[in-house]
Amino acid sequence: MIRRFGLFALVGLLGLGAGLRDGFDAWVDGTAVPPVLVETSAEVRDRHGALMRVFPVEDGRVRLAVALNQVDPEFISMLLRYEDKRFYRHSGVDPLAMLRAASQALWQGEIVSGGSTLTMQVARLLENSGTGRWQGKLRQIRLALALERQLDKDQILSLYLLHAPYGGAVEGVRAGSLAWFGKEPARLTMAEAALLVALPQAPEARRPDRHPARAAAARTRVLQRTQPAAGVHLLKLPSKMVPFVRLAPHLTDRIAAEDPLRQRFDLTLDARLQTQLEALAGHAVRGQPRGVSAAILVADHRTGAILASVGSPRYSAGGGAAGFVDMTRAIRSPGSTLKPFVYGLAFDQGLAHPDTLINDAPVAFGRYAPQNFDGQFRGELTVREALQLSLNIPPVLLTQELGAARLMAGLRAGGAVPHLQGKPGLAVALGGVGLTLTDLVQLYGALPQGGRAAQLYALQGGAQQSQRRMMTRAAAWQVSHILASITPPNGAAARAGQIAYKTGTSYGHRDAWAIGFDGAHVIGVWLGRPDGTPVPGVFGGDLAAPILFEAFGRLKAAPDPLPGPPPETLIVSTASLPAPLQRFRPRDAVFAGAANYPVVAFPPDGAVLQRGLDGVSLKLRAGVLPLTILVDGAPIVTGLHRRDVVLPLTSPGFSRISVIDAMGQAVQVQIRLD
Repeated sequence: MIRRFGLFALVGLLGLGAGLRDGFDAWVDGTAVPPVLVETSAEVRDRHGALMRVFPVEDGRVRLAVALNQVDPEFISMLLRYEDKRFYRHSGVDPLAMLRAASQALWQGEIVSGGSTLTMQVARLLENSGTGRWQGKLRQIRLALALERQLDKDQILSLYLLHAPYGGAVEGVRAGSLAWFGKEPARLTMAEAALLVALPQAPEARRPDRHPARAAAARTRVLQRTQPAAGVHLLKLPSKMVPFVRLAPHLTDRIAAEDPLRQRFDLTLDARLQTQLEALAGHAVRGQPRGVSAAILVADHRTGAILASVGSPRYSAGGGAAGFVDMTRAIRSPGSTLKPFVYGLAFDQGLAHPDTLINDAPVAFGRYAPQNFDGQFRGELTVREALQLSLNIPPVLLTQELGAARLMAGLRAGGAVPHLQGKPGLAVALGGVGLTLTDLVQLYGALPQGGRAAQLYALQGGAQQSQRRMMTRAAAWQVSHILASITPPNGAAARAGQIAYKTGTSYGHRDAWAIGFDGAHVIGVWLGRPDGTPVPGVFGGDLAAPILFEAFGRLKAAPDPLPGPPPETLIVSTASLPAPLQRFRPRDAVFAGAANYPVVAFPPDGAVLQRGLDGVSLKLRAGVLPLTILVDGAPIVTGLHRRDVVLPLTSPGFSRISVIDAMGQAVQVQIRLD
C-alpha cells in the first residue's frame, strides 16, 4: 500500500515539476523583449580612417557602434572578473551571486554587493529601468532569461559594451573611452580599463571630473578584485571629458543630410590637414574687423579629391561672423580671379598670345567704360604683363571679341555653376557674376591638368563625372606659366615660380580671394563678411595671398613641380609671332581709328577758356610716347614722356593745338582764350 501511494506521490511530484517547468518556460518565452537593434551615432572618418565627426542620436546621446574585437581583451577580462565571473556558465541569472548578495545584506544590514549578472544589467539598460524595487529586479530576471534564449553570450556582452553609461550623454565603451581618454578602447592601460569598468555602476556619482575621490576609490576596488598581484601604475584621473572631434562641420553636416540613414562616411579629407587649416583660418581673421570670416578649400586636381574644407573659422555665430554659413559654397563676386580664364579662352581662340601687344588705354562700350584699379593706364604692353598686373581694360577688350556668352560657357565646361541674372555682359570678365569658392577651385584645377578639370568630390568612392575640355593644353599651360611668374607675397619668396596663383578683390571690397596651384594640388582662400557688407581696405593680395602660401606650407614641405609645356605650344617673342598676333586689334579695327590713337582729354575741341597767368593745362590719353606738342604749327614741347603739360598760352584769341605721338599719329583741337 505504502509503495503504491509512494509511487503515485512520485508521479504527482514529477508531473507538478514538469508543469512548473512548462509554466516557467512559457513565462520566460512570453517575455516582451525590447528591441536590441538600437540607433548608433553616425561616424565620419578621413582618408586614413581617423575619426573626424560623431553625430549624436536621440536626446543628444553619443552611442558609438562597437564590436568585441575593437575592445582591449584585458578590459573584457577585467569586466567579467569584476561583474560576472560565471557569465559564460549561467543562463542569465547566477543563483550563487544572488545568495551571496542576500547573505551579505542580511549580515551587514545594507547592500554590500549586487547579485546582478551582466545579462541582467543589459536587461536594465535596454529598458532603462531602475534596480531598487523587487518588481524591477524580477522583471530584469525574466528579461535576462529571455535574452539568453534568443542571443548568444558574445551578443549579450556586445550589448553591454554598447549601452553601458559613462556619464552625461555618453553611452558605450567606445564613446566612454574617447570621452575620458581621447582614444579608442583597443589600447587601454590597466588603470584606464579599471575606471571604465567602475563607471557604469554609478556613472554620475563616480564621474572623475566631478567626484574624483569616489572615482579613484571605485577604480582601486576594481583593480584590487581583478589584479591583486599586479603593480598597476595609477595615472592621474581625467579632470574633464575630451570633446568629441568635430572637423569640417559644414561639409560633414551636408554629407550626412544627403544620406541620413548611413552610419559611416569615409571621406577623402585628411584630418591632420583639416585641423591645421581650421586653425589657420582662425588666425587669419584675428585682428580683422568684426564679422570678418574666412574659408579655405584644398583639393588634389589630379583626381578631384577634396583634402580639406574650412567653411568658417568658428562653427558658431560668435563675433558676428555667421560661422554656421559655409563660405566654400556661398555665391560671391570672384573679382579678378576670372581674368586667367578670359586670357586662356582668348589664347584658345587665336585672338591673342602671351606676347601679343595690347593697348591699356581708355575705352568705352556704350555707357560701360572700365577703369583700372589704380585709375592709371599703361599704354601698349604684352598680354603677359597685362595679366601679371591684373589690369582691367585688356581682359574686357578680349571678352568683347570672345563674347561674354562664350566665357560663361567656358566656366560651365570647367565644372563651375555661374549665377547671373539676365544676359551676360562685359562686366563678367571683372567678376560681374556669382561663383563659389568651390567653383573657383574647380576651375583653377583645370589649368595644370591641360584645360580639363576633374570633378571635386569628398566621399571616398564618389562618382567622378568626366568634364568637357575647358581650353586646349597649350592655352592652359600658357596661363599657368604666366600665373607662376607673379611675385609671391612677402615671406613666400622661396616658392617663386613653384606656385601659380591669382588674387582678386570684388567690387566695394566685399571679398578677398587667392587661388593657387602647383603640380598636384589646388587651394582656394576667401575672406570677407558672410552678409556681403564691405570690409574697407580688404585686398586679395594683402590678406588672402599670404594665407594661400601658408596653406601650401601646411599641406607639404615643398610644392610639386608644375607641368612643362605641351609640344604644340608656341613659345616665341612678339617680333616672331605671326603678324595678326603681334598686336591685338578688334575684328572691326579696319573700320576704326588706329590703335592707341592719341586723345586730348582737356581742353575739349572748341573750348572757350579764361586766361591764366600759368598758361593752359593740356591733358592727354593714349598715344605712343614720346609726344610732340605744336601750337599753331610751331613746336612748343618735344620728347614729352608723360601725358600732361602746361602750355605757355596767355594771349587772347584762337589757338590750334596739335599732338603727334611716336608713331606719327596726330590729333588737334582749337581753343579760344578770353
